[in-house]
Amino acid sequence: MLTDTNDLDTSPASVRQRRWMLPAVSAAQLMVVLDGTIVNIALPSAQRALGMSDASRQWAITAYALAFGGLLLIGGRVSSALGHRRTFLIGLIGFAASSALGGAAVGPDMLFVARALQGVFAAVLVPAGLSLLTITFTEPEERGRAFGVFAAVGAAGAAVGLVAGGLLTEYVTWRWCLYINAPIALLAVLGTAFVPRDARRSARGGGRLDITGAVLSTAGFSAVVYAVNEAEPLGWSAPKVLVLLAAGVLLLAAFTAVEIRARDPLLPIRVLAHRARAGAFASITLMFVAMFGFYLFMSYYTQTVLGCSPVQAGLTLLVNALAALVGATLIAGRLHGRVPPALLILPGLLSAAVGIFILTRLTPHSTGIFPCYLVPALLLTGLGLGCVMPPTASLATADVPQHAVGAASAAYNASQQLGAAIGTALFNTLAAGAAASYPTSAEYAAPAAASVHGYTTALTVAFALLMAAMCIAAPLTTARTTRSPARSPHR
Repeated sequence: MLTDTNDLDTSPASVRQRRWMLPAVSAAQLMVVLDGTIVNIALPSAQRALGMSDASRQWAITAYALAFGGLLLIGGRVSSALGHRRTFLIGLIGFAASSALGGAAVGPDMLFVARALQGVFAAVLVPAGLSLLTITFTEPEERGRAFGVFAAVGAAGAAVGLVAGGLLTEYVTWRWCLYINAPIALLAVLGTAFVPRDARRSARGGGRLDITGAVLSTAGFSAVVYAVNEAEPLGWSAPKVLVLLAAGVLLLAAFTAVEIRARDPLLPIRVLAHRARAGAFASITLMFVAMFGFYLFMSYYTQTVLGCSPVQAGLTLLVNALAALVGATLIAGRLHGRVPPALLILPGLLSAAVGIFILTRLTPHSTGIFPCYLVPALLLTGLGLGCVMPPTASLATADVPQHAVGAASAAYNASQQLGAAIGTALFNTLAAGAAASYPTSAEYAAPAAASVHGYTTALTVAFALLMAAMCIAAPLTTARTTRSPARSPHR
């Protein structure tokens, strides 16, 4: 059963109050996703203002990614133990405060600490938000709309971050790329004021924290994310990267062994053992690997090859954001509960794969770049992402006991973070390697020919990953699952 219905107030007044939850959770989701990309645009300006060295500037990005990805599973457990609404409010206030600290930074160290604190509070905020949606919206139609809006915000947030980052940096100051979180958090807090208080916690939900599992999961995820970040400047074959990857894999394997035997596991293994849920995790991870490689391509290609400004490059991605909004709300949101999840996930993966395949046909001599290549690719990848996120988010938390919803939500978001980190580093490494090996003779000479070759090579890998995701997800998500969390028997 999805929720403990005895702990939920289902009176008409309470139902009306809970409708405030969707905009509050969506605002929080926008803030967290926005911050994953908005600082990227502001980083050159911040580096000049604070006197950051080239070697240390990456920590403005890495500190956030490490804290966020490394602490997500702990954040899910904290949410279940303290109550999802209470944890959500703590995350909102902490994220806003750490963002203000970063915006007021007077030196690199202050900025790096603020970014790490943002990651800490994001790690409790995101699982709590998804958990609130899961245990609140149980009717199929209502649930479809809720997850559609939530997914649309997540899918469009990265593109919006690039646009907002460019505009704020160019016309105001880079500091507002961090200050902007304060008003968004305030709106979310105001919306949460109308959300019912946490139901009483079950004994299992408030169990003892699995310290060993917490340490192993944090160290393992942090090692993998750090290795992936280091792979960009050093290369995947660098000893430091290989050692970190090996350590991360071993730590996560040890974490799995501990969780199987733990009395109160941080991540109940049955959350991952469910076939459809495993398909959802695999789908969203590989989708994010491919899509964040795609976003990196759009940023580099439009600016370095087409000569667009950062703002123009960001605005181009709005086509993708709008397509994701349509896919998540008008397609996936409306069809949720009416069709099997696989009928949304598999076509979504295919749509994104076709969109990326179009870009692999680019050459240095291609004409009609925007109408023939970029716009179709942006539309198809956006629709694909919008169709994949709502059903995978729903599957990831469906049929999970209430005390384990936080863990399932955290695992789903950890899959996204890991996919995004791997996608960015993998694409960058593949593109740079292919460009470096491109022939330099006059026969191949053309403006940015090596760069285009590098991009299309990396995009070919992204296309292959999406096709692999379809092959993995098809037998898992089409399998017969447990009964749908359509409605509570007490309603």
